[in-house]
Amino acid sequence: MNPDRGARILVVEDELPMRTALQDCLESEGYRVLTAAEGETGLARALKEKPDLILLDIMLPRLDGFALCEELRRVGHTVPVLMLTAKGFVQDRVRGLDAGADDYLVKPFSTDELLARVRALLRRRAKNTVQKTISFGDVKIDFVQQKARIKRKPLYLTAKEFAMLRLMAEAGGEPITRERFLDVVWGYTAFPTTRTVDNHIASLRAKIEKDPDKPQWIQTVHGVGYRLELENL
Repeated sequence: MNPDRGARILVVEDELPMRTALQDCLESEGYRVLTAAEGETGLARALKEKPDLILLDIMLPRLDGFALCEELRRVGHTVPVLMLTAKGFVQDRVRGLDAGADDYLVKPFSTDELLARVRALLRRRAKNTVQKTISFGDVKIDFVQQKARIKRKPLYLTAKEFAMLRLMAEAGGEPITRERFLDVVWGYTAFPTTRTVDNHIASLRAKIEKDPDKPQWIQTVHGVGYRLELENL
């Protein structure tokens, strides 16, 4: 039985026969498949639907695969991307990886190789994103039970504060943009102003920092967003 059965995969491919073939192949393995026929729609679906993996063609109308992948990474989207292309030149593979792709598969490819790459990327995502608890200083957070303590006393956090902490913890020290916070925690269209993020960060700092004006754990990355300094990851 496929251990990744039910994972959601977005296929961004403009050629209908290839898009249909990929969808049939993935669905036969138990994956749930979303599709897009051009780059702008693919980007919108990736941000809204939050798939577990993206299969991304390079030669797309309106927004090519390189630009789509770069935009995902710019806003802090960490979904694994497997680029699919008829181009096999080294410079194209390098450009794809530099744009933020996790792997690269040149057409034509075998079904077995495609599925092996998909399984590998999904395993890597699961390994990197599962974050049940974190500890820093006197603070301990349990994301499964949605409980927090500071110096053995209960620490009362809102659901959004838990979600923000988890997002930063799973980034492994990388900064999270304000746009990424809005996308994941609130849903991007719900709050058009990034000031919402700043206000919630201030609230978190007031609860967990000894000196909120000189934060030790939630660091500001100027021009980008915020990141979490953790002792015990």
